[in-house]
Amino acid sequence: MMDGSKISCMGIIGDGCGGGREFIIEDEKLYAYYDVTGEKIELLSGVKNAQSISKKHCILTIVCLDETILFDLSSL
Repeated sequence: MMDGSKISCMGIIGDGCGGGREFIIEDEKLYAYYDVTGEKIELLSGVKNAQSISKKHCILTIVCLDETILFDLSSL
């Protein structure tokens, strides 16, 4: 993270995997957070220098300084 702020995006219900969940990068880890239950699940560690995160269908795209990570939620 550039300035210590939370990097996140919301999963839209009906747009594939993870609808209704917020996907958050904190402390070099990717989490899925479900507000309804308060559940927070670690999905991936080692996410270094994340700049942004976006979601389209079942794919999370995490843009980092040195790489772009494509995380397929349907593989869980």
